[in-house]
Amino acid sequence: MTSLAALHPRLPSPAQEIEDDRFTRHGIRLLLKRDDLIHPELIGNKWRKLAPNLTAAAGRTVVTFGGAYSNHLRATAAAGRLLGLPTVGAVRGQELADRPLNPSLARCAADGMRLHFVDRSTYRRKTEPETLAALVRAADAEGAYVVPEGGSNALAVRGCHALGEELRGHADVVALACGTGGTLAGLAAGLAPDQRALGIPVLRGGFLTADIQTLQDRAFGGRRGSWRLDERFHFGGYARTTPVLDAFAEDFEDRHGLPVERLYVAKLLYGLVALAEEGAFARGTTVAAVITGRPFP
Repeated sequence: MTSLAALHPRLPSPAQEIEDDRFTRHGIRLLLKRDDLIHPELIGNKWRKLAPNLTAAAGRTVVTFGGAYSNHLRATAAAGRLLGLPTVGAVRGQELADRPLNPSLARCAADGMRLHFVDRSTYRRKTEPETLAALVRAADAEGAYVVPEGGSNALAVRGCHALGEELRGHADVVALACGTGGTLAGLAAGLAPDQRALGIPVLRGGFLTADIQTLQDRAFGGRRGSWRLDERFHFGGYARTTPVLDAFAEDFEDRHGLPVERLYVAKLLYGLVALAEEGAFARGTTVAAVITGRPFP
C-alpha cells in the first residue's frame, strides 16, 4: 500500500481572511480555514478522519457506510484508488440496487469501490454487533477493517484534534458544519482554553449533542473543550437545500470567488451570517469558519 505521506497533504491548511460587510459592520473578523485545500481528492475533514483509520487498516479491505450522496463514501473510494486499497461501500437503500447509479455513487464505483446496498431497516441497526457482522458477511468482506458512517470513531476524533491545534491563537470562535460530529469532537479538544467551537448540524433530529459527547468519551475519556450546537440551519435535513440557500451560496461565491459546497459549507456560512445579524458575536470577535469540502462536479 502506498504511504499516506506520498499523497503530499497540505498541512496545516491555510487560513484566509475575507472582507464581508455582513460581518465587518458588526465588528467581526472572518477567517476561512481552508481544509478544502488539504488534498484534491481527500478533501478537508475527510483527510483528517480517514488518515488514521487507513493507517490502522494496514492494507486490509476497508468497509464503510453512507447514503447515496455520501462525501465520506467518495473520499474512501478515492483513498482506495490512490493507496491501492480494496474498499466496500455499504449504501443505505436496497431499492437503489436496481437503479442507475447517481453521479456520486458512480464516482465511487469508478474509483474501484464495491457497492453493497442495504435495506433501510437493517442499515439503521448497523452499529449493533450482530447486525454489523452479518452485513460484513453479506458484503463478502469478512476480515475487513470497518470504518463507521461518516468516518467518525475514536481514531478519527483524535485525528481532528490537530485541526483545533492549528487554529490556536487565530480565532475566538471556530465554526463548522456537522454531520456525524466527529470533526467537532476532535476540533474542540484541540483548541486553547479561551477558544470555543460552534457546530452547525446539517441533519435534523437533535441527537448530535449526545453523539459528540460519546465520541469525546471514547477518544479522550470525557468531555473536552468548549463547544455547542445551533440546530436551526439544516434547511430540511441532509442533502436538502432550498432556493434561499442556493441564492445565498451563489451570492457568497460572487462576493469572494470561493466555490461553496451546498450540503455542509453553505449551511455553515448562512448560519454565521444569521448569527452575526442577531448579535451572537461580540464586537472584536474573530470567527474562523472551517471549509470542509467543495462542490462535487
